[in-house]
Amino acid sequence: MGLAVVRDLREARAPAGPEEVAAFETDVLAGFVLARAAAGLADGTIRTDVVHPEQIRTWLERPLWEMEPADADRYFGTVLHRAAKGTRLARAQALKTFFLFLELRHAVEIHQLTGRVVQCPIDEMNRPRGRRDAALRIPPSSEQVDRLFARWREELTTCRKFGPTARNYAAARLMAEVGLRVSEVRGLDLADVKWDLGRFGKLHVRCGKGARGSGPRERMVPLINGAGRTLRWFIEDVWGHFDDDHTRPGAPLFPSERKNTDGTAARVANESLRSTLSDMAGRHLPEWTHKVTPHVLRHFAASQLYLSGMDLLAVQEMLGHAWVATTMRYVHVHATHVEDAWLAGQQRAAARLTGLVPGESS
Repeated sequence: MGLAVVRDLREARAPAGPEEVAAFETDVLAGFVLARAAAGLADGTIRTDVVHPEQIRTWLERPLWEMEPADADRYFGTVLHRAAKGTRLARAQALKTFFLFLELRHAVEIHQLTGRVVQCPIDEMNRPRGRRDAALRIPPSSEQVDRLFARWREELTTCRKFGPTARNYAAARLMAEVGLRVSEVRGLDLADVKWDLGRFGKLHVRCGKGARGSGPRERMVPLINGAGRTLRWFIEDVWGHFDDDHTRPGAPLFPSERKNTDGTAARVANESLRSTLSDMAGRHLPEWTHKVTPHVLRHFAASQLYLSGMDLLAVQEMLGHAWVATTMRYVHVHATHVEDAWLAGQQRAAARLTGLVPGESS
């Protein structure tokens, strides 16, 4: 039933004339430039995003939305066969970005004008390889992470330096609970904890990672999944070991034992948080053969939030990702969660299509 509908979508319906298509193609390119500018990208980045598709368009000699995987095979396999790896990767990425824009903004119009369904010609078979993708970070299970933090907390009663150990414990828990990056944790001020916002309070993350040179991306992260309890305990029982002025502007949420020139506490270093987490995992998770890093805890948080019922778009917002495709690489689920979600989606799609195919009643 579903395949019949897809075949119907691919049938051309009164294609527009060459002049109308050319004018529409010009408008699409202008809209693409405006959209990238609205995203806050630098002029140089926008030029790169535009120049690469224009060069491919010149070779193709027809609108890019008509480019098929076979065309991409010929282009990257012959025209760019001897090009530098960086050039091949940049051109492929720019083409994927342009097709994403077409799919999001103009798929319906293109189909109405030409009868074509927009589909990126770059796939896993012809995607240029210039370097290895980042290693897949499979996080420990929830039982293992719970055991890590339980044993870490037990050490707080006997450790030689309570303040630093408790600080690193709280920072690691925050990464595992709401998926903050280690640089984001380090950049938080006390004033960034907004207890009065939302149902649980929120964190104002001012130093979020920007995409493709766009600069820091701010976001508000709700203190869900136990993060509120973690922060209240740390601020009320631990923070005073480093500083005694909660009202000082710019006071770091996670201070260092070191002092600034004016005698106030400096910020904790990223390496201090990383090394302590690695040491604790080595002691308390000896069966885990992979490294436990702040980024692994970020993957763990994404997986647990998704397993608890949070949809991917909400997880994307929590993590501060520009694209939901990035978020999907962070979600590692066990058992049949993905299969169940897929089956539920198929059932919803079938329900929507009921009555749309000739011969079926609504």
